[in-house]
Amino acid sequence: MSKAALARTSKRNSPQATARVCLPFEKTLEIRDGCLCLFVQRAARALARQFDEAFRPVGLTHGQFSLLTSLNRPHPPVMGEVAALLGMDRTTLTAALKALVRRGLVEVRADAEDKRSRQLILTPAGRALLAAAYPVWKAAHRLVEAALASPERLRADLALLAVDAKRAPSWRDIT
Repeated sequence: MSKAALARTSKRNSPQATARVCLPFEKTLEIRDGCLCLFVQRAARALARQFDEAFRPVGLTHGQFSLLTSLNRPHPPVMGEVAALLGMDRTTLTAALKALVRRGLVEVRADAEDKRSRQLILTPAGRALLAAAYPVWKAAHRLVEAALASPERLRADLALLAVDAKRAPSWRDIT
C-alpha cells in the first residue's frame, strides 16, 4: 500500500472521523425500547434459562427436550424433517444430536428407502426420559402461561413471524 493510500485509510479510521459518523445515542435508546428482535431474543433467553432450570433434575436442557419431543412419532423422521420443525440447519442438529446419541437416547441410522438420508430414532431410554420430563415441562409451561395476558395470541403471533420470515423478502432486497 502506498504512503498516500495508507494516510487516507488512517484518516478514515481515526477517532475523529469515526465520531462524525457514529449513531446518535437516541437511536440506541430507540432500538433498546422498540426492537422486536431484541425483545424476542431477551425473552427467548429468559425462557431458555427457566426451562433449563426446570429440566436439570431429569438431566436435560430445553433444547434436548424439544429435540426428543420432535422424534416422538409413530415413524422415525429424517434429519431434514426434524431440522425444519426445530428451525435449525442440519449442521446444528447434528451437533445437538451427539450428546443424545452418546447417552443412548437417540439412534441415527440410514433410511432403508434412501441411504443418503438419516433416520432419527428415539430409543427406549429416550422414550422413558421424555416421559419423565413431560410433567416437568407441563408444570414449567403452566407457570409461563399464567404470567401472560394471552398465551394463545403470543403463540399465533410468533408462528406468524416464523412463517412470514420464510416468505418475506430479504432485507437485502429493500436496500
